[in-house]
Amino acid sequence: MATQGRRRTMATPSGIKYGYRSGLEDKVSKQLKESGVTFEYETLKIVYEVNETRKYTPDFILPNGIIVETKGRFVSADRKKHLLIQKQHPHLDIRFVFSNSKAKLNKGSKTSYADWCQRYGFKWADKWIPEGWINEATAPSKRKPSRKI
Repeated sequence: MATQGRRRTMATPSGIKYGYRSGLEDKVSKQLKESGVTFEYETLKIVYEVNETRKYTPDFILPNGIIVETKGRFVSADRKKHLLIQKQHPHLDIRFVFSNSKAKLNKGSKTSYADWCQRYGFKWADKWIPEGWINEATAPSKRKPSRKI
């Protein structure tokens, strides 16, 4: 699936059937097996760092300073981004509104979007911003974000 500036990999039915993420991975594994080559599949984890400045544009900022991010899909890159923002800007009150908070992080995962939020201390809601968030007073520890942080 082509997107602007991003590459998304989608699991294909033919690959999933045999435990691979794509049909191409399945074909290559068959080639290696037919050639008598022993191999490991996704057993190595390579650590790398991204040291670059990124900008995050929140969806909504309420008058009380609460930042509301709406999400249909909550992909890994979004989750990583929000953990970095939370660590680097602990004074910001970022909350999520999901189209379905019961959706799982990925196929086979037992963790839902809501579970992830609870684990990392983010408040969340389904479909709508709760009235309580709208009427909530500004917390002394939370300041209204300026236009550029």
